[in-house]
Amino acid sequence: MSVATGRLGCVYVVLASDSEGVVITPCDERTVSGVPERVSRAELPAAVARLERSRPRWVWDDTSRWYPSLLARGVRVERCVDLRLCHAILRNSPLSASSALATAEVNPWDSPAADVPAEDTLFEVGVDAALDPVAEFFLQRQAASPKLALLLSAESAGALVAAEMMFAGLPWRADVHDALLVRTLGPRPVPGSRPAIMEHVLTEVRSAARAPDLNPDSPGELVKALRRAGLTVESTRSWELKKIDHPVIPPILRYKKMARLLSANGWNWLDANVRGGRFHPEYVPGGVVTGRWASKGGGGALQLPKQIRGAVVADAGWKLVVADASQLEPRILAGMSADRGMVEAGSAGDLYAGIVSTGAVHTREQAKSAMLGAMYGATSGESGRLMPALARTYPQAIALVEAAARAGERGEKVATRLGRGSPLPSARWRDLQTQAASDESREGISAAARSEARTWGRFTRNFIVQGTAAEWALCWMASLRKALHLLAGDLWITESAHLVFFMHDELVVHCPAEQAEAVEGAMRQAAADAGRLLFGRLPLEFPLTVAIVDDYGQAK
Repeated sequence: MSVATGRLGCVYVVLASDSEGVVITPCDERTVSGVPERVSRAELPAAVARLERSRPRWVWDDTSRWYPSLLARGVRVERCVDLRLCHAILRNSPLSASSALATAEVNPWDSPAADVPAEDTLFEVGVDAALDPVAEFFLQRQAASPKLALLLSAESAGALVAAEMMFAGLPWRADVHDALLVRTLGPRPVPGSRPAIMEHVLTEVRSAARAPDLNPDSPGELVKALRRAGLTVESTRSWELKKIDHPVIPPILRYKKMARLLSANGWNWLDANVRGGRFHPEYVPGGVVTGRWASKGGGGALQLPKQIRGAVVADAGWKLVVADASQLEPRILAGMSADRGMVEAGSAGDLYAGIVSTGAVHTREQAKSAMLGAMYGATSGESGRLMPALARTYPQAIALVEAAARAGERGEKVATRLGRGSPLPSARWRDLQTQAASDESREGISAAARSEARTWGRFTRNFIVQGTAAEWALCWMASLRKALHLLAGDLWITESAHLVFFMHDELVVHCPAEQAEAVEGAMRQAAADAGRLLFGRLPLEFPLTVAIVDDYGQAK
C-alpha cells in the first residue's frame, strides 16, 4: 500500500492506494480524525488538485513514485514530505539517535526507493505490506528536532524540484549538438568506426609512438607502447601524461579528450537522451552520503561537459538564466564555524582575495590551495605548508574541520549543520583498529590502521562541509522554486520561468525573455534566504555569478 498525507491547516489528509482505488482519510498529527473517502485512480489527480488549493503538505512514501504521474496529468503540488528520504536522514543522524525510529530494528523503510513505475501502472505496483506510512510519519515527527525538521523540508522540496526538472526537461537542440560533434570529431561514422578527425589524430599517435597497430583505447596497450618508446609511465591518466615532454603526448591527450566526448556525449547519447527537443535528467536526491544528488540512467545529468553545453539552447523568445554560487564550500566553512575573520574575508566578494589581504598567504592561488587543504586534509605539499598560517588566522574554522577529522579517526559520526549524519566506517576498518590496539599487534598492522584512520578522518573532515553545502543548495532551490511559482501565477510550470538543471552549486532556469531580470533577482534573493536559514544573522555573503544567455555554452 502506498500512502500520502496532505495538511489542510492542522488537518492531514491520507491517500492510500489499493487494488480498488485510492482512500482519502483525514487525520491530525497522531490519529485518524475523519471518515475515509474512496476515489478511483482516474479521479485522484482532480482530488489532489482540489485539496492543493488549501496548501496541504503532502506526505508520501516516495516522491518519485507519486509526483511524476500527477505532473503528467497537469497537477502541481507545493509542499511534501518524502518519507523514504526523511527516514534515511533520521535513521543516521546523531540528533535523532535516541528516537524510536532510529533505534528500531531494520525494516522495509530502510530499503532504497523502488524504481519509478510507469504512470499508467502507478497504483497497480505492489508495495511491501509491512510499510505503514501513517505510523512512519508519526515516528518521524517525534524524531525530528528543529534543525532536522528544516533539513527534512529541504530534502523533500528537492525531491519535488527533481521531479519537475525531469518533467519539464532541459531545452536541447539536436542539430546543434550534431554540429558540435562534427566540428570536434568529424562526421558521424558507421558503427564500429572512428570519426574522421579522431582517426587522423590516432595516426599522429601511432606515428609518434612508432606503433602502427596501437589501440589507444586500451590503457594497458598504450602503457606498453609508451614504455617501448622510452617513456617511464605507470598509467595513462591525463595528469600524469602532462608531466612528460615528448612528441607523442599532445596527440594522445587530444585523442583521449575526443574519446571521452564520443563515449559520454556522442551520437549514441544524443539518440538515447534527447527527445522532443528536451533532455530529461534523472536525478537521485540524496543519492550521495553527503546529501549531494546523484543521477541515474545514461544521461549523466551531473556531468555535462563544456564541449556540448552550446547545444542547450533556449526556446525562441526565451532565455536561460544560469547562476553559479561562488566559492561555496569555503563560505560554508566560515558559516559553520562562525569564524568572524573568515566571514569578513568573504564580505567583499572574493573570499580568497580577502584571505590574502590578511597577510596569511601571499597570493590568491595560495589562499585557494590552503582552503582546499583545510577542507580535504592536506598534510604535505603547498597546501600542507600553508596550513599553520591559515590556522593562526582563522582558528575557529580550522578547529572545526580538525575536530571532525579526529572524530572520524576514532570511528565516530559527525554531522552537517542541519544534522545529516556521516556513515560509520566498515566492520573491516573497526577490526583493523582493534587489532592495532592489542599488545601483540605487529608494526605492519599498526601502520595500516593509522593510515586507514587518517583516510576516514579526511572523509569526515570534508563530510561536514560538503554536506552542509548540499543543504544550502537544497534551501536555495526550494526558495527559488517558491519564487518562480509566485512569478508564474496561474500558468503551468512550463509556461513560465522554471528550473531545468542543477549541478552541485549551479542552477539553470528557462524563462520567457521578459522574465529574465526578475528571475535573476529571485536567484540572488533565494541564495541570501538559504544563508539565513542555515546561519541565522551571521553576516555571511553568498554571491552568485549570473548570466542571462541564449545557450548554456555562453554562460562560462
